[in-house]
Amino acid sequence: MSQFSYGKRPWTFYALGAFFALFVLFLYGPMITIYILSFQGPNGGLTFPMNGVSLHWFVALFGQERTGDFAGALVRSLILALIVFVLTVVFSLMAGLAFRKRFKGSTFIFYMAVAGLIMPGLFLSLGTGLLFRVLGIPTNWYSSALGAQLTWTLPFGLLIMFAVLSRFNKEYEEAGRDLGGSRLQLLWHILLPILLPGLIAVALFGFTLSYDEFPRTLLTVGPRNTLPLEIWAMTTTVTSPALYALGTLTTVISFIAITISLGSIAIIQRRRAGHRRTESKENQPTVSGNQRRSAGPL
Repeated sequence: MSQFSYGKRPWTFYALGAFFALFVLFLYGPMITIYILSFQGPNGGLTFPMNGVSLHWFVALFGQERTGDFAGALVRSLILALIVFVLTVVFSLMAGLAFRKRFKGSTFIFYMAVAGLIMPGLFLSLGTGLLFRVLGIPTNWYSSALGAQLTWTLPFGLLIMFAVLSRFNKEYEEAGRDLGGSRLQLLWHILLPILLPGLIAVALFGFTLSYDEFPRTLLTVGPRNTLPLEIWAMTTTVTSPALYALGTLTTVISFIAITISLGSIAIIQRRRAGHRRTESKENQPTVSGNQRRSAGPL
């Protein structure tokens, strides 16, 4: 007999189970359909049935004469996302360390920093584009679009660093300071190793939010599109499964970034657990043979 006996399940269990199954189907059904149709044969269309299975439309993505400048848009989006995630990590770490102590105007600066989460992205894109036009600076993906995207990624990075630093034990810093460590040594040998999982989370947010950003880039990108804008343009000009292949490829890139980030955090946590076990074994008291003999029988 089973240790746990649940008895007869109520009808609400099956109703909620069916609702959850429909929700999962509604959420992932269109994605799975696109992934399958992206492997259509050369003569395949945008709908079922499948007309062969091949990688033809993935190869067609890199032909500019057929599907647009996908390769250039992908490279620009990746470079922009890398720049954004580096700047987001650096600025979020600096801001998090600065906000550990109260200073005059800290509340105002904080609310101004997180205002980008509330402001509509298209409105911010319009304002940034107009500002560059008034200043006589041409908009481009590496200047105006970069600034517009930072207004979206920095608030997330700042909030993550606040959460991480709120659990940080300052005794580690005090111990390093007592041992004569400089501020740079404390930052490099104590703060950064402990905060590394949080910094990886900030980097993941910065990369993925920039890589998929559309409204804040629409009016600030200049003459050359990033990948989301190129996909949007392809929806009006491309009537082939190449659009599905593009969606599949971009999803794979996003999953690779997430896997690398989560894998890095898991490796760091495993190494820390191994160090803790080693230190606990080394700190256990040992009893010599003479001490056991002198203790005598109990």
